[in-house]
Amino acid sequence: MEKQKPLPLINPAGDCALKIEFGNSIDPELNDRVHSLAGSLREKPVRGVYDMVPSYASLLVCFDPSIVSFCKLRRLLFSRAKQKARNRESAGKIVSIPVCYEGEFAMDMETVCGHTGFSREEVIARHTKPLYRIYMLGFLPGFPYLGGLDPALETPRLKTPRTKIPAGSVGIGGEQTGIYPLDSPGGWQIIGRTPLKPYDPRREEPFLYRAGDSIRFYSISREEYDAHGAVLPAEGKRSWA
Repeated sequence: MEKQKPLPLINPAGDCALKIEFGNSIDPELNDRVHSLAGSLREKPVRGVYDMVPSYASLLVCFDPSIVSFCKLRRLLFSRAKQKARNRESAGKIVSIPVCYEGEFAMDMETVCGHTGFSREEVIARHTKPLYRIYMLGFLPGFPYLGGLDPALETPRLKTPRTKIPAGSVGIGGEQTGIYPLDSPGGWQIIGRTPLKPYDPRREEPFLYRAGDSIRFYSISREEYDAHGAVLPAEGKRSWA
């Protein structure tokens, strides 16, 4: 018999939002439930709901109280949140991200190699092997918090964060890896850079991915990075230029 999942907690978050909590840990099953509920609300919209913000184990639902009441929305969300989470493979797309792990793009590669005991080639091989789950977006528009990093690559954050990390930089911070979509301060160990723009407000769809999707990295040379144009060799279901 399948173990019964704990019932979600639904509480107000101000006067026009509800927070649905499935737990309080970073757990793939909890995250599946978050994105399953978000997917349900996208596919079968509720009148009055105008935005959703998924995180590791909770979903913030913003609504217009002049259209739908707190009590009515809470009952509806509770009913949907109890449903079985959808199959993850059908829940989101796979986005292939090219990364150049060379030269100045990999400013902390030596640190990661020294901490893990691996060669540069082994770090790249281990970093490009997993299919990473996008648990949530945060910190910056399009910054993905990814799960699935090989535990052997875990490396502590910098003791003193840098004042500027170039856009497109790919880094490791503890047990996670991620992409800096914009120039910004940051404390993760930088091991490469992608020529893609994870976030571009000028595009019809500003984000290359969203929470609930998956990312697969693949290695490219500096020449391929410099020659980046409309198309790059890609792996997986979908790639972007």
